[in-house]
Amino acid sequence: MSRVKWKGPHISNKLLKEVKNTVSNPKTVLKTSSKNSIIVPKFIGLKLQIYNGKTFINLKIIEEMLHHKLGEFITTRKQFSYKKKKNK
Repeated sequence: MSRVKWKGPHISNKLLKEVKNTVSNPKTVLKTSSKNSIIVPKFIGLKLQIYNGKTFINLKIIEEMLHHKLGEFITTRKQFSYKKKKNK
């Protein structure tokens, strides 16, 4: 179910305050754990470190990411691969 349009997009208040403070200096990296926040045009060009449950993953926001959630671009599970046995 999507969010009601009259409420607007959901963005974490803490993240929004940090973005407003770093608009003057876009080279700073912001750390956040809010994966359910929507990407708005103010975020374009910023570098974020998003917490995936274990580590922070670097993410640079580009125009194609607009109106998506931050969590869509962060993998939370490790990719599994079988190890092959070495034959002697």
